[in-house]
Amino acid sequence: MSLKNKKILLIIGGGISAYKALDLIRLLKKNNIEVKTILTKSGREFVTPLSVSTLTGSKVLKDIFDKNNEAEIDHIALSRWADLIIVLPTTANFMTKLSIGRAEDLATTVLLASNKEILLVPAMNVRMWLHKATQKNLKTLQDYGYNFIGPEKGEMACGEFGEGKMSSPRQIYSYLKDYFNEKNLVKNKNLSAIVTTGPTREYLDPVRYISNESSGKQGYEVAVALNRLGIKTKLIAGPSNLLFSKSFKVKNISSAKEMMNEVKKSLPVDIAVCAAAVSDFKPINKSKNKIKKNDNRLNKISLEKNTDILDYLSKTNKNRPKIVVGFSAETENVIQNSKLKIKEKYCDLIIANDVSKKDTGFNSDYNKVSIIDKKGKIKSIPRNKKSFIASTIARIILDKILINDKNIN
Repeated sequence: MSLKNKKILLIIGGGISAYKALDLIRLLKKNNIEVKTILTKSGREFVTPLSVSTLTGSKVLKDIFDKNNEAEIDHIALSRWADLIIVLPTTANFMTKLSIGRAEDLATTVLLASNKEILLVPAMNVRMWLHKATQKNLKTLQDYGYNFIGPEKGEMACGEFGEGKMSSPRQIYSYLKDYFNEKNLVKNKNLSAIVTTGPTREYLDPVRYISNESSGKQGYEVAVALNRLGIKTKLIAGPSNLLFSKSFKVKNISSAKEMMNEVKKSLPVDIAVCAAAVSDFKPINKSKNKIKKNDNRLNKISLEKNTDILDYLSKTNKNRPKIVVGFSAETENVIQNSKLKIKEKYCDLIIANDVSKKDTGFNSDYNKVSIIDKKGKIKSIPRNKKSFIASTIARIILDKILINDKNIN
C-alpha cells in the first residue's frame, strides 16, 4: 500500500539516536509522506533546526505558542492535523513525563491533547530500559494506549550491549506501512460494532429494583478500543457513573428489555460484544406505587427470566454479527463454566473473569480474564488495567474478522 499523502508529526527527543530522525524524514519524504516536526529542547543538542527544516521543507516547531501564528493554538491544531504522531527517540525521561501526564512544552502538550495514535520509539542504555521505574512507566503508557516499537538488542553508543537500541528508520517505515494498510482495510470494510455494558435495573416499584455491582468500565473500554481501531462503534449502557467519550454513539438504557430493544434496533452490525451484566430475572409484576414495609407483597415477589441478549445475537439467523463475544462473570469453576457457556450460547468468544475477587472485576479499574474461543483455546491475561485488556480483546476481534474475510475470499 502507498503511504502517499499521509501526514506524520515527528517529535524529536534528546539522545544520541536523534540523528536517526533525519534518516527517517528522508525515507518518509521519499515516499511522499508529509512531515511536520517538533524539536524538543534536549533534541536541539543533537540535531539542528536547520537540518530538520531543510529535509521536511517546513519550519521546525519549538515553543508552545508561535507568535507568528496566534490565531491558532498549535498544540490542538497539530494533534488534529497528523494521521500519526511519532516520538523519536523516546528517552526514559520522556516516558516518565508522559506517564504522569506532564505538559511542560509543545511536545508533551501536543501528546496530551492528541486524539490520534501515538508511536513511541524508545532508545536508552540497557540498564535504564530494564530499570523497574522504566518498566513501570512502560506498562502505564501501554495502559494509556500508547504504541511502542522497539527497543532492539544491540551495541549502544555507550559501548554496552543489550536491549535499548532504537529501531531503525526502515523498521519504523515497515511498521507504518502495516499500520496504515490495516487502517485502510478496516475503513474500506466499513466495520461496525455494538457493545453492551453496565448493569440493568429491574424495578419492583418506582424506587426499588434488582441489579448488580457492574460498573460498566470493561465494556466501555472495549468500545473505546474498537473505535480506536477505526470500527464504527455504538455503546449500549446500563446505569453507571462513567463519563462516556463523545467519539462514538452512546445509548443509555435502564432495563434488560430496553437493552434488548436497542440491540435489535442496532442490527445489522459486524461485531457484537455483550459485556453488560444483565439481570437474569425481573419481577413479573411491577407496583405502580412504592410498596410499604408492612405490605405482604414483599414476601410474595414472583420473578421470571429476562430475555438472553447474548443467546439472541448468537443464534439469530437473520442479521447475525460476524463475531459475537460474550462475557462470563463467575465466582467458581471459572474456566469450566465459561467453556460450557460458549457452547450453550453459540458465540465466537467468551471472556471469562472471576468476579469473586475484590481487586478485579466489578467496581475495579483492573481485571484478570481468560479469552476462550469455540475450539477451547484459551488466552489468559494476568491482572491488568481494563483499558489494556480491552485493547487485547479488540485486537483479537479484528484479527478474527480479517482472517475470516480472507478465508471467504
